[in-house]
Amino acid sequence: MKEKYYAQDISQIEKELHTSLDNGLSDDEAKKRLASEGPNSLASKKKRSMFMRFIDQFKDFMIIVLIVAAVLSGVVANEWTDAAIIMIVVLLNAILGVIQEARSEAAIDALKEMSTPNAHVRRGGAILEIPSTDIVPGDVVLLEAGDVVPADMRLAKTASLKVEESALTGESVPVEKDSDILKADDVALGDRVNMAYANTNVTYGRAEGIVVGTGMKTEVGKIATMLNNADETATPLKENLNQLGKTLTIMILAICVIVFVVGMFTKQGSEPTNKLIIDMFLVAVSLAVAAIPEGLPAIVTIILALGTQTMAKHRAIVRKLPAVETLGATDIICSDKTGTLTQNQMTVEKVYYDGELHNDEEAVKVDNPAMMAMILANDTKIEDGGRLLGDPTETALIQYAFDQNVKVEDLLKKDSRVQEVPFDSERKLMSTVNHYGDKFFVAVKGAPDELLKRVTKIEKKGQVTPISDSEKENILASNKNMAEQALRVLGLAYKIVDKAYDDPTTNNVEQDLIFAGLVGMIDPERPEAKAAVAEAKSAGIRTVMITGDHQITAAAIASRLGILEAGSDKDKSVITGAELDKLSDDYFNKHVQDYSVYARVSPENKVRIVKAWQANNKIVAMTGDGVNDAPSLKQADIGIGMGITGTEVSKGAADMVLADDNFATIVEAIKQGRKVFANIQKAILYLMSCNVGEVLTVFMMTMLGWDILMPVQLLWINLVTDTLPAIALGVEPVEPGIMKKKPRGRKSNFFSGGVASSIIYQGILEGILVLGAYQFGLHVGPHVGNAAMQHADALTMAFLTLGLIQLFNSKFIHKSIFRGQTFENKWFNGAIIISALVMAAVEIPFLTKIFDVTELDGMQWLVVIIAGLLMIIIVEIVKFFERRTARK
Repeated sequence: MKEKYYAQDISQIEKELHTSLDNGLSDDEAKKRLASEGPNSLASKKKRSMFMRFIDQFKDFMIIVLIVAAVLSGVVANEWTDAAIIMIVVLLNAILGVIQEARSEAAIDALKEMSTPNAHVRRGGAILEIPSTDIVPGDVVLLEAGDVVPADMRLAKTASLKVEESALTGESVPVEKDSDILKADDVALGDRVNMAYANTNVTYGRAEGIVVGTGMKTEVGKIATMLNNADETATPLKENLNQLGKTLTIMILAICVIVFVVGMFTKQGSEPTNKLIIDMFLVAVSLAVAAIPEGLPAIVTIILALGTQTMAKHRAIVRKLPAVETLGATDIICSDKTGTLTQNQMTVEKVYYDGELHNDEEAVKVDNPAMMAMILANDTKIEDGGRLLGDPTETALIQYAFDQNVKVEDLLKKDSRVQEVPFDSERKLMSTVNHYGDKFFVAVKGAPDELLKRVTKIEKKGQVTPISDSEKENILASNKNMAEQALRVLGLAYKIVDKAYDDPTTNNVEQDLIFAGLVGMIDPERPEAKAAVAEAKSAGIRTVMITGDHQITAAAIASRLGILEAGSDKDKSVITGAELDKLSDDYFNKHVQDYSVYARVSPENKVRIVKAWQANNKIVAMTGDGVNDAPSLKQADIGIGMGITGTEVSKGAADMVLADDNFATIVEAIKQGRKVFANIQKAILYLMSCNVGEVLTVFMMTMLGWDILMPVQLLWINLVTDTLPAIALGVEPVEPGIMKKKPRGRKSNFFSGGVASSIIYQGILEGILVLGAYQFGLHVGPHVGNAAMQHADALTMAFLTLGLIQLFNSKFIHKSIFRGQTFENKWFNGAIIISALVMAAVEIPFLTKIFDVTELDGMQWLVVIIAGLLMIIIVEIVKFFERRTARK
């Protein structure tokens, strides 16, 4: 097996790639390699045309059912108006789908745009500036602070090099790099300190290295490949709608067959067989069309769109409509740590001086030597307006000084730098020599253990004394204590000398130092994140942390957030990417619930974690902001990108983007997602129970040989009762306690939770009440004795009763309507009133002929209204006993 580049000596790499560190490649050789290897850019898969995307929208099962219904309605039943309405709904749904999909193809484009425009390379012994797309394997690239690494490189020479890799590895702190060989078998991406990877940022120092990977062969190229090859996961909404379509199809076919067969038997001999076959077939098709809730796809789309608007007000921008509902079904939130659960900003949390550990809130005097050392031994640049530029660790120290009300600029101007000994990864120290009145102040900061080797004295409360072994032990104990809390600890020391150094080297400057203190920093958790994790937990949603940081840091932050519970075994709950790689897929899928924290993970690890939860039938939300998060964002059921700190790649791969990068916004979005699902369920209950009632009414009238409602009447009821009220249900407010319920899970559907049984019994009840109103109509009113007019009155009463009952249908599946929240939705209240007035408008004299109805008198209207009210009373009685049974 070929040895990894990080495990090879530079001379081996020079030989393998036929290049030279001193001279680089020749121009001719570079041209040959560019021709064979291709440009240093990312390839993307061929995009589907807009037309093909439009065609794809019609592959949905529910849409196919609607199209078939439209064709049958027009060609067979000659109901072209109904057919036109169905096709308009289908076409609008397809157009909306194409628009949403077109916005979700930006992931690879964003990756391509991230490449740096130019790079410095050594070719033929000369240093040239060339477009990064022209770089080839074997090129020698020169890096300095501020550069974006143009390709994957094996570092050959480094000088205080630090590279910020959070977008690739998830690690928040810039990584110190060197050129030493790494001999381990399999080193995690974040620990390959002798490698620099494409699209990471140089924050400090300089380096030279040999390019070992370009284009799709870089680490970021591997991510692009994973994005190209990722399967689009079917959302729970799509699965539910498909299931609804199949259920409706079975039901409709059953109705058609039963009506046709029974009709042929009961009416045999009443008319010629050929004509009877045609008549009964038309009746069966008419019933089938009546059973189709043709407005459902449009209503679902409208409810989802309304949900996106509500979420936008809460700073959650939804890119794909189904994501709204998917959020509500979430079982697992796989959250990136850096920038999502934490602030992605190093912050001073503890300071040790005067022999004691102090919190960051405690006031420190400006002339405290620890404060002076952290300000003076610091390369942070302070721009106008107070913006800090530099290494995050150093900017954290300056920010701490600002928070302590120290006039940092005045101090830096008064005690200006004269000399310095730059940071070196071997000695792990940095020192500066500064003016200090008529003397000079030497400020030193670095690794505590290395610093203590050069310390001979200690300052406590203004007194400088020789440092004892016990004091050194106390310092090291404090250092260990802070490190165990995942704090990054720096030691601070100083001394005052009479003159500047003739030879400012570590052997002269960093000797005989006075210990000033320790400072502990961390990328702290977001203030609202802990409460959000707790709320998610109360809703039955598990939060899993995934990070590129070290295991100790990850475990500490997870404990502080409540992801790891107090007393939990961190050795078993926390796993590294390297440990995960050793587990088989079968084992990991069975034991994925054992792990709450993943540290030092690769992009492949993240995708594997998401897939493992999905293999356990869990609906997974994945949050992230870096390039390394993009594949897992796309694999997850719901990918959540960060709007502020997130890369364009992660936003492009996400289904939803948080405009404020706030983890608490995710929990609020889940609450809105649950509301959307509940409202869709209400709309389905409303629509389907109405349609079942219509079907049973016409079915029973046909079987009993009664007059049948006219097609125009059925269509009018559908238009009046199935549109405004159903749409208004989409803005129903969040029901109390919705975040106390457990996730409904992947196996649930729109018929779960009592919806199916409610549709059936309410549909049957509706049919019985309409038939009852018809029977009353045969015996009351001004036309008693006139059989023809009496039947016309009875049919009119059945028509109006059917419409009124549908408007009186309960919008709550189990809860009573006799409570304060019933009338909170003013849009639904208005929709019911408008629909009732429109329904009653058919009694206006000039409209009665259009709708084949008669004008009813007071007694007949009383029968219609009582039948409608009976629907409310009986349904409320049923729900009362359902709630009582559920409590038991």
